[in-house]
Amino acid sequence: MKTDSEPFQQILLLISSEVHTSNIAGDIFTGVIGLIVILFFLFLSGLFSSAENAFFSLSPSDLVLLNEEDSHASKTALELINDPDRKTATQRLLATILVMNNLVNVFIIIFSSFLFDSLFSFQDWITPFFMLKKEIIAFSLQVVLITFLLVLLGEIIPKIYATKNNLKVVRFMGKPLQICYRIFKPIILGLSASSSLFDKYLKKQMHNISVEEISQAIDIADENKEIEEKHILKGIINFGNTSVKQIMKPRTEVSGIDISTDAHELLSTIVGWSYSRIPVYEDTFDQVRGILYVKDLLPHIHKKTNFNWQNLLKQPFYVPEHKKIDDLLQEFQDKRVHMAIVVDEYGGTKGIVTMEDILEEVFGEIKDEFDDIDEISFTKIDELTYQFEGKTPLLELCKILNFTNDYFEKVRGDADTIGGLLMEIEGKIPNKGTKIILDTLSFTIIAADNRRIKRVQLKLDPSLIINNED
Repeated sequence: MKTDSEPFQQILLLISSEVHTSNIAGDIFTGVIGLIVILFFLFLSGLFSSAENAFFSLSPSDLVLLNEEDSHASKTALELINDPDRKTATQRLLATILVMNNLVNVFIIIFSSFLFDSLFSFQDWITPFFMLKKEIIAFSLQVVLITFLLVLLGEIIPKIYATKNNLKVVRFMGKPLQICYRIFKPIILGLSASSSLFDKYLKKQMHNISVEEISQAIDIADENKEIEEKHILKGIINFGNTSVKQIMKPRTEVSGIDISTDAHELLSTIVGWSYSRIPVYEDTFDQVRGILYVKDLLPHIHKKTNFNWQNLLKQPFYVPEHKKIDDLLQEFQDKRVHMAIVVDEYGGTKGIVTMEDILEEVFGEIKDEFDDIDEISFTKIDELTYQFEGKTPLLELCKILNFTNDYFEKVRGDADTIGGLLMEIEGKIPNKGTKIILDTLSFTIIAADNRRIKRVQLKLDPSLIINNED
């Protein structure tokens, strides 16, 4: 009996081995196909992620470039951004990308979980301290692996690529996104409508954005924007946070008249000045008694005898040094004055501030009929050597030296003066005696403190003189 059963047992063993072999082969085939499917959908996830980053990082210059291109891909991309209007199209585009990206990611998670369970089997992990169920082990491995692949291949790498090649991605993904929108239009329109309602609700809320954030946004919004335009925008934004102390003319630079000065000396003194309003003090500038309007002297200029000009003084308007210039501008308008005496907390005079100083904070330096190039404080030592005040504007320097207005454009940064230019080059306030070489120009700091460069010596290369003469 035993002998008769051996052939039958051998047949059963052969059949079982063939079944086991076929199962292994089937698992390998299933695993390969499943891996290909997962990689394909990870690729799709990466495409939609890169499209999101590319479309919403387009600069105004990129949009102009797409508009100038005569290609179907560029026109399709512009339609996605602008049709029917920019706001609606942006919401619709974002909804399309998010719907497709989430659908793909959900499929990856479900399919990979199914594939994982079909290919691998786990046993309970028993230790002296705790026991892990096989289901928990399998779930943990799936979460870690799938999350890693989705984040790396579906988000990080595609978005890095899109940041550097946004126009390529936009051209490539324009048509696929348009097709996806048509397929899932009801869902996308529903999401867009919901987002619009939420947007209206948020607009009712008050949002406080810091001045620093807005200034940074101006710097990075458009690198091609003119420096003057950026200066005006920043001036407007910082207007409410700028104090009088930051824009005032310090008392060391203020011209004033002692109240004891006789009329003839007064007239001869102010003839050489180009001021319409002059502070009048007694003994020291800490005791300002009034403001003299030069126009009030006109009826008296032909008088041969002294007259009591002190009766012409207007009451001085005092402001604290920490007052904000937006409030000061309003007070100037209400009181109809154009000059204020700036005082510190102890009552000492710090300087003066004028309406022109406030306007220049926004619009930059304002030139009037008295601001002539010849009045700029500089000294010509010889044909090759000059001395300038640190506050001399770069444009005026170019005029004096017969340079083009854009001569310092590549190195000036946000600087408008010689002192600002040299600080921009050095990255700090240079000390007295520091020598700075810029092409064929040699700058030497003659006077400086811990806040600014006061005076600079400039030495030219002889070739510049020859070129200018030619």
